[in-house]
Amino acid sequence: MKKEELLSSGLLELYVLGETESQENILIEELINLYPEIREELDCIEVALEKYASANAITPDPIIKPFLLATLDYIDRLKTGETCIAPPILHNDSSIEDYLPWIKRKDMELPNDFEEVYAKIISNDAQGMTAIAWIKTMAPQEVHYHEYEKFLVLEGTCSIHIEDEVHVLVPGDYLTIPLRKKHHVLVTSSIPCKVILQRIAA
Repeated sequence: MKKEELLSSGLLELYVLGETESQENILIEELINLYPEIREELDCIEVALEKYASANAITPDPIIKPFLLATLDYIDRLKTGETCIAPPILHNDSSIEDYLPWIKRKDMELPNDFEEVYAKIISNDAQGMTAIAWIKTMAPQEVHYHEYEKFLVLEGTCSIHIEDEVHVLVPGDYLTIPLRKKHHVLVTSSIPCKVILQRIAA
């Protein structure tokens, strides 16, 4: 393949994206060494793709990172021998005392340097996930189609907005979110709102 053919073939764009075959990679890398123009074109393609990615970037949901980290922490704890004991499912008569075995654990405490949301998973199985979660100021709007989200407030206060309804919660209060309803959480206390959070399969 000649230099001009490579520059107009679209292979350089595929090479930058990691979509070329091994034989194509060898050819392109040989031609890069022979022709400075190909290296310059590769640099231009990389810059253009980076600008495109930045212009079209989507801000990630702030809930994803803390729960991903909490999942990794939970997996590590199981690998090091922690026995998973399923906590009770939250319901209208649930109380803070029902969860004291987990609340009192030294490894279920809030670190000093958390961002907007922090979580420690208590259990995660086919029935659902239970965690202790801390929310500093808010949890963004979301909708659940296949799981019920349940809250029991342990510390602090918050308001949970379910479409047009506002539920003001204080320690000891329980609330479940119906399926397919937009909802978000606003913390109304000067301290993070600490909750038992469950997501139970519908």
